[in-house]
Amino acid sequence: MQQYDVKNAFLHGELEEEVFKDPPPGFSHSLLPNQVYKLKKALYGLKQSPKAWFERFTQAMVSMRYQQSQGDHT
Repeated sequence: MQQYDVKNAFLHGELEEEVFKDPPPGFSHSLLPNQVYKLKKALYGLKQSPKAWFERFTQAMVSMRYQQSQGDHT
């Protein structure tokens, strides 16, 4: 049996839809007070993050010839 330690997992998920966020506190630009940021990757706290990470993780494991259980997909 092999074990994998996944660090910063949610930060590597690719988002399928466009997600916009307000800037973090103290990071706003004085000339553009209503600016928002389009995310390129998933972040902790987004509802989409677990799904995005799991899809990427599944692709990586399948590429290493692991098979996903049909009884329990996790």
